[in-house]
Amino acid sequence: MARNRVIGGENKLLWHLPEDLKHFKALTIDQVLIMGRKTFESLPKALPRRRHLVVSRNPDWSGVGAEVFPNIEAALAYCKDLEKVFVVGGGEIYRLAMPFADRVELTRINADFVGDTVFPEMDPLQFEIRSIRPREAELGKGPDYQFETWVRKPKREIENVFFSRLL
Repeated sequence: MARNRVIGGENKLLWHLPEDLKHFKALTIDQVLIMGRKTFESLPKALPRRRHLVVSRNPDWSGVGAEVFPNIEAALAYCKDLEKVFVVGGGEIYRLAMPFADRVELTRINADFVGDTVFPEMDPLQFEIRSIRPREAELGKGPDYQFETWVRKPKREIENVFFSRLL
């Protein structure tokens, strides 16, 4: 996401960072991806060596390589026995999935962009940053960026923070 939380515009990424694409591939290869219909349709084709669970309100929608679910809860329930599932967009799907997330792998772009899709806020009482790996723009082109890993705080820690603020 950009500094101003933008993640896309007109169903497209607004930047091209080859290292970010490689990072995404390394994280998601041989994994299950959950995404919205528009995100799936923005792909040139289903991504190799990944299962695509697509959330769509339209029960008649289908896409080559897509398994369709009526809502995020149904897609997540289908994956209940899997160790890892990646939610990969778009903005509304991220917002709906955030309450279920244990970890967020985020690429933060050090620039602002104009777009129509944003990444949801992460509650600092629920998530904490575990690692930041700065990256410089390739060959001086484009903005610098960083890979961030956020993890959900244990429930007890959330309660302690909440109660300590009341005292």
